[in-house]
Amino acid sequence: MLAPMSMFIFLAHKYWKTRIAIDAVEKFLRMQLMLGPTRYAYTDIIAITNHFRDKLGEGGYGSVYKGVLLPGNIHVAVKILGNSNCKGEDFISGISTIGRIHQINVVRLVGFCAEEKRRALVYEYMPNGSLDKYIFSFERSSYWDKLNEIVLGIARGINYLHQGCDMQIVHFDIKPENILLDNNFIPKVADFGLAKLSPRDNSFVPMSAMRGTIGYIGPEMISRCFGPISNKSDVYSFGMLLLEMAGGRRNSNPHAESSSQAYYPSWVYSQLSRQEVSEIGDAVDMHELEKKLCIVGLWCIQMRSHDRPTMSEVIEMLEAGIDGLEMPPRPFFCGDDHVPEADSYYMPSEMTAISEDVEDTYTSSEMTAVSEDM
Repeated sequence: MLAPMSMFIFLAHKYWKTRIAIDAVEKFLRMQLMLGPTRYAYTDIIAITNHFRDKLGEGGYGSVYKGVLLPGNIHVAVKILGNSNCKGEDFISGISTIGRIHQINVVRLVGFCAEEKRRALVYEYMPNGSLDKYIFSFERSSYWDKLNEIVLGIARGINYLHQGCDMQIVHFDIKPENILLDNNFIPKVADFGLAKLSPRDNSFVPMSAMRGTIGYIGPEMISRCFGPISNKSDVYSFGMLLLEMAGGRRNSNPHAESSSQAYYPSWVYSQLSRQEVSEIGDAVDMHELEKKLCIVGLWCIQMRSHDRPTMSEVIEMLEAGIDGLEMPPRPFFCGDDHVPEADSYYMPSEMTAISEDVEDTYTSSEMTAVSEDM
């Protein structure tokens, strides 16, 4: 008799804990109806996506489908979250933060669905997809006309996350695949699955695990000897993105003919440092905007986090002329024979902790945006 009774108690306890979690989410979501994005029933999601007919992409966090909102025929992207990626506190956390952001360079959360463990996110649709489709294939002669606008838009979006919200949001996964482009090629920062929320006056962000994409991840994420983890980690990632946009190629190219050209940050630093600072404008055979972006990018990827500028300072440098920029110190990894590997690794949850201690900052507080490869 003890075995069946123990099993019954175990199952009852598990059901009780599940119901408490679901009830907490439900209570919060009812309060959100007048404050944030629209809540949809799952049957609405089926109708919006026309029974999930047009699939845009799939990744570790779920599948993304194109949909249409009626009335108005407004195109949206709908992300269906897998059951393993639906932690209640993270789902709540994102809706109360990203759900209230209306900034031109951050992808907007239009609505959500939460019925038991079936959850979905509805975002504005980005018809031109992600930035990586263009920066490595653009015709260079026409690329420069739009490049400066795209770069400034990305920088302003990240700076808004750091400074424009009640709580600072550190993205932790800035890369070309997570920058989406609307029909006018206005960039939008997307995919907040690894982001973390912390008070704006905090100079560092407490972290229990490394997160991000190798090749864009700040060195302090690997070793604290490079400084504390903070919003400067996003600055590093933005710097690596900036260099890729300037060069029109991946920073790391193990198939390059010579080791000196295999790692673009190293190559460009060597080329620019041949001239005195006052002669940067007359340095190697580069487009002037490429030179400026490279100099700003090299400032952003300084190894120690306190040596990097803030995103607001980055914007000032991007808006200034090249003559007003100083050459940064050499990042110590920029040796001719250094070719870092560039691999991505995936995190276990779409809603991985905007804050692992979110209850300490919000009593009840969805982050994510649509990236084409999700």
